[in-house]
Amino acid sequence: MSPKNRSETIKDGARQAAAQLKPAAERAVPLAKTTGEAARRGILRTRAWAAPQVERSGQALQDTVAPKVSAMLSSAAKRIDPAQPRYRRWQKPVGLATLTAAAGAVAAFFGIRRRQADPTMTAADQVKASPNGQAGTGMDADTEANSQIKS
Repeated sequence: MSPKNRSETIKDGARQAAAQLKPAAERAVPLAKTTGEAARRGILRTRAWAAPQVERSGQALQDTVAPKVSAMLSSAAKRIDPAQPRYRRWQKPVGLATLTAAAGAVAAFFGIRRRQADPTMTAADQVKASPNGQAGTGMDADTEANSQIKS
């Protein structure tokens, strides 16, 4: 048999098989259409049944599991949260005392500087102006006069 004859034989066999299957295919088309429609109706019925079931399951989970999960998350958050640093009550009084001492030291420094002799006077003039004959005692003339009167 030549290759040309062989392909012709195959084609003839396929034509005969198609001719035999054509009536069966014609009968299957309406069945397939109705089967597809039946399947769509079945899917819709199944979805209509499943929707309330899923809704009830979700509500049950929300009422029972969600509070437990929420409580577990809250307790975990409390355990994770670092401890608050203790409030040190002594820091504020110590800070105020330090500031007061520093302000007093600054005031004393400027008071001493102000009481010192006039920069235009020489050391000899300061000794003469001083009632006890000593320069730079840190007391002005009024204070020294008052102290002499009381003694």
